[in-house]
Amino acid sequence: MITTFISAELPPIDAPTIEYSLLGPLFIVTGVAVLGVLVEAFWPRASRFVVQAVLAVVGIVAALADTVWVYTDLDRIDAPLQARGQVAGEGALTVDGPGVFTWGILLVFGLMSMLLFAERRLEGGLSAFTGRAADAPGSSAEAQAVQLRVEHTEVFPLALFALVGMMLFATSNDLLTMFVALEVLSLPLYLLCALARRRRLLSQEAALKYFLLGAFSSVFFLYGIALAYGYSGSFELSAIDTAVTNRTGGENMLLASIALMAVGLLFKIGAAPFHTWTPDVYQGAPTPVTAFMAAGTKAAAFLALLRVFYVGFGGSQWDWRPTIVAIAIITMFLGAVVSISQTDVKRMLAYSSIAHAGFLLVGFVGVYAGVAGSDRITSVSSVLFYLAVYGLSSIGAFAVVTLVRDSGGETTHLSKWAGLGRTSPLLAGSFAIFMLSFAGIPLTGGFIGKWGVFSAAYAGGFWWLVVIGVMISALAAYFYVRVIVLMFFTDPVGDGPTVAVPSVLTTVVIVVAVVGTVGLGIIPGPVLDLAQHAGAFVR
Repeated sequence: MITTFISAELPPIDAPTIEYSLLGPLFIVTGVAVLGVLVEAFWPRASRFVVQAVLAVVGIVAALADTVWVYTDLDRIDAPLQARGQVAGEGALTVDGPGVFTWGILLVFGLMSMLLFAERRLEGGLSAFTGRAADAPGSSAEAQAVQLRVEHTEVFPLALFALVGMMLFATSNDLLTMFVALEVLSLPLYLLCALARRRRLLSQEAALKYFLLGAFSSVFFLYGIALAYGYSGSFELSAIDTAVTNRTGGENMLLASIALMAVGLLFKIGAAPFHTWTPDVYQGAPTPVTAFMAAGTKAAAFLALLRVFYVGFGGSQWDWRPTIVAIAIITMFLGAVVSISQTDVKRMLAYSSIAHAGFLLVGFVGVYAGVAGSDRITSVSSVLFYLAVYGLSSIGAFAVVTLVRDSGGETTHLSKWAGLGRTSPLLAGSFAIFMLSFAGIPLTGGFIGKWGVFSAAYAGGFWWLVVIGVMISALAAYFYVRVIVLMFFTDPVGDGPTVAVPSVLTTVVIVVAVVGTVGLGIIPGPVLDLAQHAGAFVR
């Protein structure tokens, strides 16, 4: 019997087909992250920081160049104009227009963030990250690490792994891959949030809150995945869409799955009522990490949200759309109103991020796909453009925050920013441009971004939501203008704010952010056309 079993012919197993050319950017960033781990293990500590920084920057630039090639190559794929791309990696990923566009902006955000990570002039030749995370704050061991000039060079491969997770999250075609991507992007960020050199207790508290609430939201997301599988019998978004369209399962299971998965995704974008982690984490994390999270996590999570709800649950739009509309209104209003009472710059930017999540949700509920050849802006193209503008302005704003300092390091209390326009007019002017963009003032990218999401919502029949959004935008403009008035028209307290002289790294980040914010407001056509050309999601 045993001999017969062994000699029996087994069915052949087909080798998996991996589209290496399309998935090149993911492999490049992953390879550089793994190489960074090897550098951490074997490279001499004296020059390790510089090697890690250069390796991260070169790897991201290479991945960005490959992303441009992949995007241009999508035109040669036999697919409709409104759905350019294909499913890759044995159905795990979808390399389509929106996904590759998101890869591009994530890599740009990652490159700018790595330059902020590599800044060492502001802390007397050391980075913004603690020397040894295991040392207790205020202990003699911590003082010894500072004296020996020990630095945490692991921050670069950790950030690269988070960037890989963001890229995977934005292009996942099945829910299991999406969950793995969620954890890959989240776990390094939990660690990075706890590594601030200054105010370490606040940093560790922020990391603990982010970890606990993030793990809790991941459980909701995972339970929603289980119910989606129970409803449709598949993890693939296209198969789930078929089951939803045909209503093959129980209605209660479908609604529960949508609700639970929405909790996990809305947590990542910082939408109310799942926003409570945002101000504490933004305030406590090292400012370069805050900039990276504010731009990258929001972009990746919004693309995942769009993909799940339009590709997987598109046949059930009338079930989830009213709830998303209500969340958009609550999120916009809460972010705008609570921002007014903030006295800390980083917390104010955190509530601003919450308000912008609401504005993005306005575009999300708009018209999904236009007619081929039409120039009508859609929910996908408007959200893509908004994410690009918001990410640039956010990273630029947090880069400015790293430069306003006192004897204790960064000073983020708004009273310390009084008179900044007199002591450093260029720096204050840059921050004012970012504030005006957040407010949606004309001639900035923020104005075009808000026009885009409001246009998509109006095209989808939600004119009344557009009216609410415009009114809340006017309300939100108050606290942005208040900061500008404080910097330029208020007498400084004492000797006024102290502005550190940055290296060329931070200077480049601020200049790129200013040029991008103003350029996308004056000449938005190329990037807006690129976002519209990205088309719809491939199913």
